[in-house]
Amino acid sequence: MNLFHGLPTHVLLVHVVVVLIPLTALALVTAALWPRAARQLGPLLPLLALAALGSVPLTTHAGEWLERHVDDDALVRRHTELGDGLLPWAVALFVAAAVVWWVGRLASAERAEGSRPRWSALPVRIVIGVLSLAVAVGAVVDVYRIGDSGAKAAWHDAYSKTETGDHDEDGS
Repeated sequence: MNLFHGLPTHVLLVHVVVVLIPLTALALVTAALWPRAARQLGPLLPLLALAALGSVPLTTHAGEWLERHVDDDALVRRHTELGDGLLPWAVALFVAAAVVWWVGRLASAERAEGSRPRWSALPVRIVIGVLSLAVAVGAVVDVYRIGDSGAKAAWHDAYSKTETGDHDEDGS
């Protein structure tokens, strides 16, 4: 499905990616650095990451269809190239979210048993926190770069930098 009521689905799906990837990144870092948040989020964290991951190939596929239906342009090609690089970041977010969730479960089991901390130990939490932060920042920066290039591709030469004079005094 590449059109929805005459509108290219890429321009709709891109909003899902723009919301889910940063939201997942924020939840991941919060859960990785704050064990109580990881317990509260529970399996919602990897499920959110899975939804974010699933939205990327859908959006990319719809974007490839749209690319074939617009004029060949260097800005569009740049946006497409950048868009192709998001899937590895989305996979990394999902893997990191699954690891944070799983380690949180193991740490909770340790606490419940009263056994010696291995998964809740500070070095493990630091490593997971640093890796989660790196993945989250990389994914969000990539989404920003892709979105910026897409906006430039869609809007260059498509509007006037000065008012056209076709509006009433109240700006409508």
